Amino acid sequence: MRIWDIDPQHLCRQHLLGEHRELHGLWNILTIHHGEKGYSRHPETLRWRGKLRALYLRHQELVREMQKRGYQHLSDLDACLAQGSDKQDIFIDLPAKQKEILQNKPCPCFCQDKNQR
Repeated sequence: MRIWDIDPQHLCRQHLLGEHRELHGLWNILTIHHGEKGYSRHPETLRWRGKLRALYLRHQELVREMQKRGYQHLSDLDACLAQGSDKQDIFIDLPAKQKEILQNKPCPCFCQDKNQR
């Protein structure tokens, strides 16, 4: 499970759509199961507790990027549940390290040619 802390425009298709899918899973853990099941003790889950507003805003960023790339989005989050802080200030890896991780993967994340993403 990974929610990146970098601008979604830098993500390749695989990482953009993968993060969107995982964000929905995390949202369900935190809202439906109230952090009591599944990955409730996962570091990624723990860092988003009390920050559903920030998670909601990250989802909106992902959706905007998906739509810019021509993807349909049909899975909105319930804005009424977007409570708590609107800023994420806890990182498993700092954004600079996340960029390095993505650049070292065999994918076109951070590729200058947007057509490759």
